[in-house]
Amino acid sequence: MGGFYRDRENGWVFGVCAGVADRYNLNVGAIRVVAVVSLLLFFWLTAAVYLALTVLIREKPLIYSGRRSEDEFWRSYRRDDWRHS
Repeated sequence: MGGFYRDRENGWVFGVCAGVADRYNLNVGAIRVVAVVSLLLFFWLTAAVYLALTVLIREKPLIYSGRRSEDEFWRSYRRDDWRHS
C-alpha cells in the first residue's frame, strides 16, 4: 500500500482516518464523520476494513524538526558505539 501511512500523531485510535485524510489532502474531521456513520450503518464491514487497514498500512515515519547540526551530530554515531560490553 505505497503512499499510505497511519498517522498516529494526529490520529485518535490507530491513525487510519488521519492517514487517509493526509494521503488525499482531505479534512480529517470529514473522514472521521464518514467512518462513524459507516460504522453505525455497516458495523461489521467497517470494523473489519478498519482493522485490516490498521494491520496493512505502516505507521508514518517520524520527521526530525530540530536544528540541522544536532541531527548531523546524532547521525554521526553508529548504533554499535552505544552498546556496552
